[in-house]
Amino acid sequence: MQTRLIRLASEEWCLPIEKIVELFKRFNVLEYIEKGYGIFQCEGDETVLDDITEFLKEKKINK
Repeated sequence: MQTRLIRLASEEWCLPIEKIVELFKRFNVLEYIEKGYGIFQCEGDETVLDDITEFLKEKKINK
């Protein structure tokens, strides 16, 4: 799931995959995904990415 979301974020946010991986690591997005995976397994990748975007906005992070 994380790999798909990293690729999707790269496409949606027009950033290289390396930058997305750095961003996800720096702000514990991968941990956030792991904790929420039980909830998100029913959701599509787009919905999960929307949630990640909101998660980062709450941290005042602009991609």
